[in-house]
Amino acid sequence: MGKVIEALAGLKSIIEKEKQAGRKIVFGNGCFDLLHVGHVRYLKGAKALGDVLIVAVNDDSSVTGLGKRKRVVTPANERAEIIAAIDCVDYVIIFSEPTVENLLRTLQPHIHAKGTDYTEENVPERAIVQSYGGRVAIVGDPKDHSTRDLIKTIKELS
Repeated sequence: MGKVIEALAGLKSIIEKEKQAGRKIVFGNGCFDLLHVGHVRYLKGAKALGDVLIVAVNDDSSVTGLGKRKRVVTPANERAEIIAAIDCVDYVIIFSEPTVENLLRTLQPHIHAKGTDYTEENVPERAIVQSYGGRVAIVGDPKDHSTRDLIKTIKELS
């Protein structure tokens, strides 16, 4: 079971020790508002690329700020706890910025894993990852699952 880390400085210290021990660090991120099989496949695919998987979870205001929804279904602290309970996840941190650029610059994971709705060429943080010698990888199944579709289905059932 993974651990939710409250402060970025604390996570940085942990990750530096993991790197010193020779472990390959993989970083993933997302909203994870209603967990579905696409999320699980993405996280498992990310973990398969290395030894330690860090997952950054958008806080509530950054989820709504992305314009995907008017409000979240599951509060950020609960989403982080759920993600941490998945066996392939080692560390979880909640973030409030619109992008994960600051987290990537600070933690400098070996691999930044993104889902199949991206290509290695169009990942927004690609230049940052490459600037410190990391690489971007695309993982998970085809984007056939979404929280938006789950919410639509639930609304149709009621």
